Amino acid sequence: MAQLISKLRPRRFRLWRGAVLLIAGLYFLLPMAASVYFSIDDPKGFTFEAYTGLLNAPGFTDSLWLTLRLAVVTVLVLLLLLVPALIAVRLGSPRLRPVLEVVCTLPLVVPPVALTAGLIGVLRWGPDYLMDTPFFQTFVFVQDPQFPLVLVIAYVLMSLPLAYRALDAGLRAVDVRTLVEAARNCGASWPRAVFTVVLPNLRGALLNASFLTLALVLGEFTAASILGYQPFAVWIYSVGNSQAQMSVAVSVLSLLITWVLLLLLAAAGRERRHRVPARPFSR
Repeated sequence: MAQLISKLRPRRFRLWRGAVLLIAGLYFLLPMAASVYFSIDDPKGFTFEAYTGLLNAPGFTDSLWLTLRLAVVTVLVLLLLLVPALIAVRLGSPRLRPVLEVVCTLPLVVPPVALTAGLIGVLRWGPDYLMDTPFFQTFVFVQDPQFPLVLVIAYVLMSLPLAYRALDAGLRAVDVRTLVEAARNCGASWPRAVFTVVLPNLRGALLNASFLTLALVLGEFTAASILGYQPFAVWIYSVGNSQAQMSVAVSVLSLLITWVLLLLLAAAGRERRHRVPARPFSR
């Protein structure tokens, strides 16, 4: 009887797992299929003009290139701010960890509209009071339409809680103090200990933080729209007002790009398999 029950449990587990995966697949694939059908539907038959005309659509390449540049700079700035701060707090001042956690998660309680309104207030205040100072050119520089750094500031603040959680989870899984002390005892300097010992063990956390930030930048609409810039998400919205099928086609492609990036992240974040130890030599 006990053997029969032990055989039925794995079978039931496989059935439940298959049912859950099927429901999840239908939940994600049915809207995707409906979107693809809408983008190729035509009274005369199926057509792929919504996809073939993307490269020639005005503003497509410019908005996509701007978004990718903003994403790369945002990821770099975020990692340069968070990684040293988290490592320093974990090694030198553990009591400051709650303070850093509150600061990094604070943007969660600030809506993007309120955050953008604050940025607009600062940008309007600067030229009025800093006209005769060198800082006036800084306000002009961060609002350059070719590469608006003000959007990088907004994206860094909005993605700060997500990246912090990913990096903090990675650091909790690694004994950073022991690794650094071992590297220091072997003669490594502090920078070398961090770059060659700590960061390789945080590869998965760094990739997770980078992907979350990239996904946020690719889909962010509120701040860019209010500030008057046109990255990829704003361009999709503007195209949707005149060409609905092309707008849906771009949305489908952006979702596929996000999935591809997620798969690449999963592949790059996998731990390396342990090599099989060589057998001892025997005569």
